[in-house]
Amino acid sequence: MSAHVAHTVDRNRRTALIGLAVAGAMLGLGFASVPLYRMFCQVTGFGGTTQRVTDEAAAKVQAASDTISVRFDANVERGMRWEFKPLQRTDRVTIGARDMAIFWAKNTSDEPITGTATFNVEPAYVGKYFSKIQCFCFTEQRLEPGQEIRMPVLYYVDPAILNDPDAKDVQQITLSYTFHPAINSGAKALDRTGSGS
Repeated sequence: MSAHVAHTVDRNRRTALIGLAVAGAMLGLGFASVPLYRMFCQVTGFGGTTQRVTDEAAAKVQAASDTISVRFDANVERGMRWEFKPLQRTDRVTIGARDMAIFWAKNTSDEPITGTATFNVEPAYVGKYFSKIQCFCFTEQRLEPGQEIRMPVLYYVDPAILNDPDAKDVQQITLSYTFHPAINSGAKALDRTGSGS
């Protein structure tokens, strides 16, 4: 093999290795981007993402004298054969005090369905002040055919909202959930006609 051919082979091998390294790095960033984005949203409240707090952290919060209205909204992905609703549409809560909302769900199909709930608050910029201690949205929910369940959300509105000039005119926060079939439930959870429920 001539020196020129050997040099070309080495250069091609080096280029291929660099290409593989770049592809591997991009793949790694793709997997890391979801948890990093989720972490960013939870820290900043971006896009109406609420905060998740421990019971111990919640116990240290001092309630204020101010109150705020919280509205509850419930949806299911189109075609998912569940009924889902809040048992109370609105609640007036003391800022900084724990409160509880109860949601109800029923599997209207003839097969088990596992669902997972996504959530956000409106206005989106107050998401960083909406703190959840316990929530059905933290885990998947499996309902057997015809099964009904009540699902609590234990939460409080952080008193820091009172010091935010952007939030001074907020009279009501909407907490919204949408249930989707869990990945392992797949198409079975959806009505094969494509009709919504």
